[in-house]
Amino acid sequence: MANTSPKMEENQDASTLSGNTLVQITWLTIRLAVGGLMIHNGLDKLADIPGFAEGVVSFIGLPYPVFFSYCAAYTEIVGSVLLLLGLLVRPSAAALLGTMGVAIFFHLKANGLAAAPLETATLYAAIYTFLLTNGAGQWSIDEWLANRVDAD
Repeated sequence: MANTSPKMEENQDASTLSGNTLVQITWLTIRLAVGGLMIHNGLDKLADIPGFAEGVVSFIGLPYPVFFSYCAAYTEIVGSVLLLLGLLVRPSAAALLGTMGVAIFFHLKANGLAAAPLETATLYAAIYTFLLTNGAGQWSIDEWLANRVDAD
């Protein structure tokens, strides 16, 4: 049987994702970066809905291209704001992951394996997958609300 001291247990706890301050800082930084950067993509879509509907949504064969263009734009804007706030991060990440899935499909269909456009959408998708599976991190409204509910 292994003999573990309180000091050893404390060190083990310090290496977990939830207790490591450097990991939490990185987690927050990534969440804020992707949230801030993706808002720009949504605003670009809103600025030219007909162009996006024709050039992207119709091109990949989805029905109702104008409707889906608005859906994509508002998902990217609202989802990104929620990521910035750390509120409803998992559902927001799931919705944003969906838009990145469509973006990856579009880039594969339009450009094949050309690296530049495909890399960006894939990196966003990877980060949204991380946030979907791991949540917002300690420094978020989601975590604050969870702690309030647990305290009651």
